[in-house]
Amino acid sequence: MLSSRLSRVLATSAVALCAASPVSAQLSLQDAFAEAGRAGFTNRVATGNSAAQRGQALVPLEGILPSVHVDVGYARTTDPIGVFGATLRQRSITQANFDPARLNHPNALGNYHAAVVFEQPLVNADAWVGRRAAGHGTAAAQAIEEWTRLSTHVEVVRAYYGIVLAHERIAALRAAARAAHAHVAEAEAMVRQGVVTKADFLLASVRAGDVDAQLAEAIGAASTAQRQFAVILGRDGSDAPNVLIAATQMPAPERIRAEVAADTCARAAAPRADVRATTDALAATRGDALRAKTSLLPQVNGFARYDWNSPNTLTSGDRNWTVGVMASWNPFAGARELADIAATTGRVLAAHAQAEGARANAQLEIEQTRTALSVALTRLDIAERTAAQSVEAHRILSRRYGGGLASVVELLEAQAVETQSALAFSQARFGAIVAAAERRRALGLDAASLASLDDANTVSARYQRTDP
Repeated sequence: MLSSRLSRVLATSAVALCAASPVSAQLSLQDAFAEAGRAGFTNRVATGNSAAQRGQALVPLEGILPSVHVDVGYARTTDPIGVFGATLRQRSITQANFDPARLNHPNALGNYHAAVVFEQPLVNADAWVGRRAAGHGTAAAQAIEEWTRLSTHVEVVRAYYGIVLAHERIAALRAAARAAHAHVAEAEAMVRQGVVTKADFLLASVRAGDVDAQLAEAIGAASTAQRQFAVILGRDGSDAPNVLIAATQMPAPERIRAEVAADTCARAAAPRADVRATTDALAATRGDALRAKTSLLPQVNGFARYDWNSPNTLTSGDRNWTVGVMASWNPFAGARELADIAATTGRVLAAHAQAEGARANAQLEIEQTRTALSVALTRLDIAERTAAQSVEAHRILSRRYGGGLASVVELLEAQAVETQSALAFSQARFGAIVAAAERRRALGLDAASLASLDDANTVSARYQRTDP
């Protein structure tokens, strides 16, 4: 009686503690895509690099847009030229200032100076060419950001269903462990009855131990899968136990086939972001090479300025203005331009090879993923049939063994085949989903469309962690 009451108290306390403990919300596959896009490490790096490149693209505007700056200062000097010039700027020159003794040995003079300077580049070919090159560089960075996002979606699919796969593996091995230990108990009883030999009991024990070892390994793999998923989402690995997913099992084979079978056809590829990135990078390097050459051309800039000079306070003196146009040409500056031209020409060659390589690699990935997905769907068909057949074979062997018509070796082999077939079936569904995600990325499409696989595959159970 006391034991029963104590059990009820403990059960009630456990329920209360569970209710009081905060539980993280379940993540659907669509939720995982959104979180990885917002907080994933690789996505954030790519976004930062793209923003930095956009900022860098503003640098050539220095040679295009006007500029205004203000100069303010005070100087006191006994330098003859400085004193005479400041006196003249203050418009306080008298006949006495031309006295040779005063010109050679002037008294110290203080001068407040203020100026507003406006400058407008007129003809700066290198700035305009550099601006266009920087625009291509920005486009390349944005394409890299897009490709990183698409690649992250593939990793999210792999990690999300990797957790499901890990737990399906645990479930299959737990079932196998229960069956194996049941066979051990049955063999032990039959040994006592003299129906079978002790060797049958030992073989069953060995098989049970092997399944227990596989189960321990699977539990560890599930913990690792949980941590990998947390990192892909942009969380700290220690937060892995709080990452809860909504899916509790792999999608049904017919659901997978309906979703991904079309990708095995000769589907037209969209323009891939990684190829666009190399194409824009090539255009940027070509523009930079042209910028290096146009830097040898003359430059023309206009300017206007207002100056105030006063012995007492700023801007209290008369205003002086100056406007003008300045042309400058520096045809040779100690080989700096030649080095710039040679370096940019080399970068064009490298970017051209990279763009060609990206196009060739994209075509290769399209062909590879078509084959890989076709193979994955074939494996799925075979694994589905094999799993059903192995269950039936194990059932038949169990009945025959119970009737003394089969050996323990046959029974254990049937159980092992059933377990491996179940694991292969889970692996085949996982492989088909991942192959479909990689196929869509190879086609330049977004693997986030696979979120529809998760729609009918969410129930109330949660995967938090699996304890041995």
